[in-house]
Amino acid sequence: MGQLGWELQRSLAPLGNVVALQRNDTLTDRGCGNLLDPDGLRETVRRLRPIAVVNAAAYTAVDRAEKEMEVAHAINAVAPGALAEAAADAGALMVHFSTDYVFDGSGQTPWTEEAAPAPLNVYGCSKLEGEQRVRAVGDGHHLIFRTSWVYAARGGNFATTMLRLARERERMTVIDDQVGAPTGADLIADATAHAIRHMLDQSGAGGTYHLTAQGETSWFDYARFVIDTARELQPSLALKVNELTPIPTAQYPTPARRPLNSRLNTSRVQKTFGLHLPEWQHGVRRMLAETFSTTGQP
Repeated sequence: MGQLGWELQRSLAPLGNVVALQRNDTLTDRGCGNLLDPDGLRETVRRLRPIAVVNAAAYTAVDRAEKEMEVAHAINAVAPGALAEAAADAGALMVHFSTDYVFDGSGQTPWTEEAAPAPLNVYGCSKLEGEQRVRAVGDGHHLIFRTSWVYAARGGNFATTMLRLARERERMTVIDDQVGAPTGADLIADATAHAIRHMLDQSGAGGTYHLTAQGETSWFDYARFVIDTARELQPSLALKVNELTPIPTAQYPTPARRPLNSRLNTSRVQKTFGLHLPEWQHGVRRMLAETFSTTGQP
């Protein structure tokens, strides 16, 4: 189970019984979570008759998607559409998660929900089609949350990768011209549960929303914050790094193009659901503190 799915099990529990399906589950009495089996997904929703269907699974291997286009399309586009159709038939709220990668990353202004999508890579195209298929069901009883730069204390993430490298290397280079807001899976899960409750109480509006922590940073400044905070929280941590150098994206080519501007405007979700979204530093610091307290090191 992915980072967001794990957190959603916790945040959604107060709303009712949560049936968490694994993505490799085949059709059984428990249900089907196999995203390559749209008919099985539909049958599972028909059997369970839920009040909400929350799709937190996705094909997220951005570079590999350039070669595995059919798999990315099946998981990120076809499966959400099948779930949305089944949710509509069951009278259930459909909740789906998307990404800033639906935009081309141009400019420096945070993207609003009305901005025209123009994905740069296969992953972004597949996620955009997933959104479109969810919306096409037509009754508006859905929530689509676009988010970015997601991390969690459970499993690997950018911060723990930077700290591992900082223990191994004296010099590190990090991209400094991609900008976004590191956003905790716990924050996304809690905000999602809050929005679902509002929707079920008919005090919120369905549609597409941007959901990230507040503020912005580059990968370079994110890495520097992580290393500085780690040294503050865990003075005994043996970090070799003494030089952190910013580099442009052009010096770190990848199979899939990445957007430079991943800023998302969250005004709509905050106003509609009465949310206060904290600054990104708060969540990253908390994640690091939790990791150190559990294991002694990330």
